Amino acid sequence: MWDAHMHCHFSGDSDASPESMIASAMDKNLAGICFTDHLDYDYPNEPDAFLLDFESYEKKILSLQQEYDGIFPVNMGIEVGLQPHIADQNRQAVEAHPFDFVIGSSHTCDRLDPYYPSFYEGRTEEAAYRRYFESILENIDTPVDFDVYGHLDYVVRYGPNKNQNYSYEKYADVIDEILIRLIRRDKGIEVNTAGFKYGLCAPNPCPQIIRRYRELGGEILTIGADAHQPEHVGYAFDQIPALLKDCGFNYYTVFTARVPVFYKLPD
Repeated sequence: MWDAHMHCHFSGDSDASPESMIASAMDKNLAGICFTDHLDYDYPNEPDAFLLDFESYEKKILSLQQEYDGIFPVNMGIEVGLQPHIADQNRQAVEAHPFDFVIGSSHTCDRLDPYYPSFYEGRTEEAAYRRYFESILENIDTPVDFDVYGHLDYVVRYGPNKNQNYSYEKYADVIDEILIRLIRRDKGIEVNTAGFKYGLCAPNPCPQIIRRYRELGGEILTIGADAHQPEHVGYAFDQIPALLKDCGFNYYTVFTARVPVFYKLPD
């Protein structure tokens, strides 16, 4: 399978070389990879933390594509941190560069990152999770041209009790609306295996959401480990084929030049 979500030293939260990420993917016999380094304009309290050096990033990844041409597929993508007030800025950034793949993600909600305990202060965990999902609806309505929505229930990685009290059913009204709007816009969702790394025993989003996406007619489904270090490339990929088949999928998606290609899930 392809790992279509990973970061290297062009992201503010990684120091890994792109070469080391490629080597790890090849060692694990992956079919291909896509770098998706962070772009988060106006990140709370640290507005410069996740600004992408587009010129250096593009030059490096395109040179690696040439170096590994015919040996191993290396695509160039981006993970865009969505916030309504920077939608035009994000749209312009995406349109200005030849990305193969664009992940739209909600790393912040109401100018707070759920990674930090401050997001949960003054409200219950359930209220915090619901507000996070509501903010995704606000982001979907902006004009940013992404291909899939990343780690749809990212918030549960960091909640006070993580996914102990979490279920799709608790938030089905708002999650269904998210999925319906994505499908109407021909946008997909990502299966992000970092949830296993964070102790959730499931990817982000959880299998119930993946299954519901399929029931509603969703077809575009990418897979990524969200690795920031070589050892996490392809993390828990051995669990994904059976999980996705149980959710009603027989294929997954890879984007090249923003065009989706469907690949059969391995046995």
